[in-house]
Amino acid sequence: MLKAGIVGLPNVGKSTLFNAVTRTRKAEAANYPFCTIDPNIGIVSVPDPRLAVISKISGSHRLVPTAIEFVDIAGLVKGASEGAGLGNQFLATIRETDAIVQVVRCFENDDIIHELGTVDPVRDIEIINSELILADLAALEKRRVSREKKAKGGDKDARREVELIDLLLPHLDQGKPALTLEFSDEDRPMVRDFFLLSAKRTIYACNVAENELAAALADPDSHPQVAKVRLFAAEHSGSEAVVISARIEEELSDLPAEEAAEFLADMGVTDSGVSGLIGAVYHLLGLRTYLTTGVQESRAWTITAGDKAPAAAGVIHSDFERGFIAAEIVHYDDLVAAGSKAAAKVAGKVRIEGKEYIVKDGDVIDFRFNV
Repeated sequence: MLKAGIVGLPNVGKSTLFNAVTRTRKAEAANYPFCTIDPNIGIVSVPDPRLAVISKISGSHRLVPTAIEFVDIAGLVKGASEGAGLGNQFLATIRETDAIVQVVRCFENDDIIHELGTVDPVRDIEIINSELILADLAALEKRRVSREKKAKGGDKDARREVELIDLLLPHLDQGKPALTLEFSDEDRPMVRDFFLLSAKRTIYACNVAENELAAALADPDSHPQVAKVRLFAAEHSGSEAVVISARIEEELSDLPAEEAAEFLADMGVTDSGVSGLIGAVYHLLGLRTYLTTGVQESRAWTITAGDKAPAAAGVIHSDFERGFIAAEIVHYDDLVAAGSKAAAKVAGKVRIEGKEYIVKDGDVIDFRFNV
């Protein structure tokens, strides 16, 4: 299961957000730096309203959403790349994640201490990004020394590694993350083996005050701090910035579904932003969903964008991939429009696909296999 790490400066709402997305109280959320020491890990269901719709068509007894893993990581401070604060632990943990959710504080509250005394989300982002880049610089310089010896001995892979490192070092030295440097398809696997922190895909979670949520969700650029983050993200890495109110979502986690919906409705919103964040992270990780449905259950299955039908079948069971014959497919939109699978067949919307078919998000599939 792919893993997203929740990072940020101390006291920006990381642990509160973690509790919100995982519907737990595993992470301590306190008004002092480093209240998170060891990383908290939680499995998060990915909201997918399509499941409820197709379950009614099939008369399913239960719904099974897909999931991803979130990790709440200790707060980072300036100098983390040199071991300041919990820097070494922070950097070691983030290396193990597949993507980053960087929580940035976009709210004023005198009762909640900010590590640097004032609220400035772009400054906070630059501190974290700088520490990731500095850590990458140190790691690459060390790696270059060891690979250069092998390269001089005629090792072709080591020589190419040195060449790639020589491309990366000046790029990083300019304060640019590795993510923004283009590599050929041939070189990408080697660059991935560098395990660079600044190469990880990132989404920014703009944590706003409860009374600012409705307006910020309706028009993110109407919120001055959120607008700054969105502009920075677009200009520096092409990343996405989403609006959340972690505090609201944490309060909702203690309420029954109906009461939570009423609470949000009274605020003029349908969601605190966390559901949208989970979905955005899911796609950031390059994940897509196909669906299966029947009387017993309607279920969402996770695949990687670009996966072909046999690989998608293997997510259910390795025997499905090993003995794959064909996939009977109707897209969710066509199934809903038709009202039933039988009607979709009559309309010519159900088709048989083979081993080369690339599964699309929202495909509803029955696999044929023989082992």
